[in-house]
Amino acid sequence: MKSKKEIEELGLTKQRRVVLTVIMDSEDHLTANEVFERSKKLLPKISFATVYNSLRFLKEEGHIGEVNFGNGASKFDRMTERHDHAICSACGKLVDIHLDLPAGLVAKAASYSEFEPETLELTLRGKCPECK
Repeated sequence: MKSKKEIEELGLTKQRRVVLTVIMDSEDHLTANEVFERSKKLLPKISFATVYNSLRFLKEEGHIGEVNFGNGASKFDRMTERHDHAICSACGKLVDIHLDLPAGLVAKAASYSEFEPETLELTLRGKCPECK
């Protein structure tokens, strides 16, 4: 995760710095709408389009991660290194989990799917402690 000083040194526009700061300061994975609402508190004139474009740019540059749920819904993650997630099927809570991949798992998944592997992410779905 980047510190405030590291964010300042990236040479980003003020709007992109605000969006990145919002994500880095959050313990949660945020939707674009949540990033927009929090960004407006820091920069009241920021538009949703600017936030959305900033999220795309920051993701493409490797400053943030994106957890995509396959239906167009995404949440943004301050952690960019490989990690996995658990999501609550009742309330939607999303948490990071760190699992060591068993040797050969990526190769086995690639063999079964005939895909060329780029990354492997595991998502545990179930009920969080508050919902079970």
